[in-house]
Amino acid sequence: MQGKAIQQRLVERPVLPRPEGRIEAIDLARGIAIALMIISHAVSGLFGIRQLPDWGLVPVHLITKFSSSLFIVVFGIALAVAFLPRLGEADWPARRLRLMLRGLEVFFWYKVLTVVEMMAIFPREDILDALLYQRFPIWVEILGFYAIALLWLPWVLPLWSRLPLWSRLLLPVAIALAAGWLERHASFWGIEPLKAILVEDANHYTWGQLSRLPLVLLGLLIGEALLRGYWTPRRARVLLTIAGAGALMLLAFFALALGKAETTVDDALMAVARNVGKHPPELAFMLFSLGGALVILALCLQGGAAAARWLRPLTLIGGDALKAFIFHIVVIFGVFRYLLEAWQVYSYPQVLGIGVALVLATAGWIALTGWLREKRG
Repeated sequence: MQGKAIQQRLVERPVLPRPEGRIEAIDLARGIAIALMIISHAVSGLFGIRQLPDWGLVPVHLITKFSSSLFIVVFGIALAVAFLPRLGEADWPARRLRLMLRGLEVFFWYKVLTVVEMMAIFPREDILDALLYQRFPIWVEILGFYAIALLWLPWVLPLWSRLPLWSRLLLPVAIALAAGWLERHASFWGIEPLKAILVEDANHYTWGQLSRLPLVLLGLLIGEALLRGYWTPRRARVLLTIAGAGALMLLAFFALALGKAETTVDDALMAVARNVGKHPPELAFMLFSLGGALVILALCLQGGAAAARWLRPLTLIGGDALKAFIFHIVVIFGVFRYLLEAWQVYSYPQVLGIGVALVLATAGWIALTGWLREKRG
């Protein structure tokens, strides 16, 4: 009888409320993540991390470390808000297919932008190796993560929605621990690219499907909480929980830094700014990156539609993330680095200014193409 009851609970799917309109604050949060990413890519792609002055590393480049975690968490939130309430409906197979087709679209641009990133730096043989997964690019590699994730996550969402809450809360932690163990101990039959794609490898700059999956699952949990509470009096409690979790992670980062006799807080901040512990992910880096990401997310959600209007350029970028990614990579690596041969030509303040200007140019490009599409329609 107990086994039958468990099976029945797995078959039944809790009904989630439909979103009451678009949550523009999610676009704003995604736009902030992309804006930080654009600035980081402009600095690292045109100037180089090793040449940055200390004030460029801390605080400027340190703050950009919130970007990747915020981007991936918001990816999970968007999946939850847009698709979890529609699981099991008659048109779910069509929605699942659209998600997978989106994954193929992202995969196409991932490979195109791999060529754009590498053509000014590497010989054709290395570019071909990257296209064939013998090596990996750096600045566009996160697109590879999303492309693969969009091909398999739609099949997992129905199972996720059937799991009891306690298991959904524990699963991100369990997967993070398992991915860390596999990264340290599993050989993956000596196939380094496979290991890099799944759990990351110290020899490659990649975003592992399993090692970053906990952030997606956290986003799914937050998205479900928003569906249940964003339009109700419980909204303040939901946002306080998100912000509180982020603040606790940041405090844990500083406590961890203070607990090491051989390092100082300044050393810990400098290490994060230099990407120490980013690939494969380590505890200190993830506490800082995810903690800051959750605080930014809570602030965006608290600001709501008003904040999204006031920060319209960032909201525009977040509303069309793929177009924003394509545009800034083409400008940095296709125009500046390839056509203008602008590697380490400009000073750091100038490169930082280029990054900020590129954020605004990206928003302008998205607005212009959207306006042209409306006129044609």
